[in-house]
Amino acid sequence: MAKTSVSIAVFYTLFAAFSTAINIGTQMLSIWSYKGPYAVEVSIFIGTAAGLPLRYLLEKRYIFAFKSNNIAHDGQLFVLYGFMGVFTTAIFWGVEYTFHLIFATDTMRYVGGVIGLAIGFYVKYQLDKKYVFVSGD
Repeated sequence: MAKTSVSIAVFYTLFAAFSTAINIGTQMLSIWSYKGPYAVEVSIFIGTAAGLPLRYLLEKRYIFAFKSNNIAHDGQLFVLYGFMGVFTTAIFWGVEYTFHLIFATDTMRYVGGVIGLAIGFYVKYQLDKKYVFVSGD
């Protein structure tokens, strides 16, 4: 079955929503369990790390229908995927942390996180399509 841009958008949005839930949920658990120095920064980092491997696997298979040549190639792709995520993570973290500084409430910080993730996911898709999941043919 050929993928249409609508089906790609629907699946990508579902995966992004799932990843957002994992990210924000993990942040909430982190804040709940650790209230020490840099608790917000630690929670944002942990939330980011929690969703990355799952998103890579889902997107590689269901969005880009990409098959790695071998495990080494898959590792290289994951590193490149993660590297592309550095830029989009900066967007996400910047928006979330800005909401944290402006509103100073957990709820608004999470709202900023959701907005930042949505913007970051859009940019990430464009980068991955152009630079990560490309055929060497």
